Amino acid sequence: MGLFGRLMVTFLPFAPRFVIRLVAKRYMAGESLEQAIDVMESLSSEGACFTVDVLGEEIKSLEESSWFIEEYERVIEAISERSLDASISIKPTALGLLIDEQEAHSNIERIVRKAAETDTFVRLDMEDHRATQATIDASIAMHSKGLSNVGVVLQGRMFRTIDDIRKVCKATERGTDFRICKGIYLEPSDIAYTSYQDIVDATNRAIDEMLDSGAYTAIASHDSPVIEHSLKALELRGLGPGISDPRHDQPVTRNRGKGPGYEFQFLLGVRGNIRRNLSRIGHRTRIYIPYGTKWYEYGMRRLRENPDVAVHITKSLLMPWTNRR
Repeated sequence: MGLFGRLMVTFLPFAPRFVIRLVAKRYMAGESLEQAIDVMESLSSEGACFTVDVLGEEIKSLEESSWFIEEYERVIEAISERSLDASISIKPTALGLLIDEQEAHSNIERIVRKAAETDTFVRLDMEDHRATQATIDASIAMHSKGLSNVGVVLQGRMFRTIDDIRKVCKATERGTDFRICKGIYLEPSDIAYTSYQDIVDATNRAIDEMLDSGAYTAIASHDSPVIEHSLKALELRGLGPGISDPRHDQPVTRNRGKGPGYEFQFLLGVRGNIRRNLSRIGHRTRIYIPYGTKWYEYGMRRLRENPDVAVHITKSLLMPWTNRR
């Protein structure tokens, strides 16, 4: 699979742009906010809620961050005006995190405060290891300012994740809110697990740690072994559809749109059959809704970062029944 993925990444840049667009459109909500809203309103009948992501990351100058800030403010206003069951997800590097952390914190704070006005939750996406600590620091900094409508993503594949869970929980206490995923970035073997089974096992351990900590746990995975483990872990801890979170003596105030201490998350266009089944039995499910004009750059960067993604895309095209939308 690794060799095939690398071959795909080598040849895809030479493919006509329309070919890439045909592949990408299944996983993107469109180029405009209006298109993203249409997709959310269409899928809301499936019992899902949403996280909106404006495509783009790692700006080269702080001036570029202004566009992202203004666009996210438009998203927040649209969520409120349309009464959408949605939150937002931002990439800190698009707000200058790798250029000037202090300025990036100011940019993040502006968005988080705007979102707080309508009780909208903000997720800080996790990128590659260069941004790991700075992203965690940004999340904790927002909580220190009294902004509890923000949470961070952690990646199961990283060796440091269990320690990060404990440190974030200590800093943000009852307001701790994680998204846990395996992680798409191919990190060096001295800081991350590299084999599929090791990554799955590490992700499952992180899910257990998050659940045991009392944190809100958003499980973002399409892998059956992770989903099956999560369902067993939830049952073991008395968590489930229609059940008040039993991990706390007193109820924990969560932001609008949250589940009973946990939820399942899926990318748009991926494993929709599994998502609908989880929703049908009462679990809260969320769909990641990316939109923007940078769909080509986004898709190609993801393939370069993790060539095995090409294998999954090819499989979904040749065997679509394995990945029902």
